[in-house]
Amino acid sequence: MGRPRIVTAEPIALPEHELLARVFRTLGDATRLRLLEALLALGEATQSELLAYVEVAQPRVSEHLGCLTWCGLIAADRQGRTVTYRVVDPRAETFIALARDFLHTNDAAVGSCTVLDREPANES
Repeated sequence: MGRPRIVTAEPIALPEHELLARVFRTLGDATRLRLLEALLALGEATQSELLAYVEVAQPRVSEHLGCLTWCGLIAADRQGRTVTYRVVDPRAETFIALARDFLHTNDAAVGSCTVLDREPANES
């Protein structure tokens, strides 16, 4: 049995707080965050260039790029066999800067939070 698909064909109608939580989960993975930051710094990049930047296995990078693309943060432009990725929403840079600003004054608290290391509770 393979891994579950990361996307569905149709959007899921969810309350706003659930959608906001998905935004945070999208950037809550260190590799996805590093990929987004790389694209912000480089302007655009191929998967090969991004592989060198994040030093993660190619299948994982592909999966993370798919997530970032599906969630509307980046776009993939194909020319022949080459796919180039770029950030599509300039607010992503501001969003990351705000998070860094928050972290600057709360790094000890965030660093010592062990609740984030636990499995999420089943909320059904």
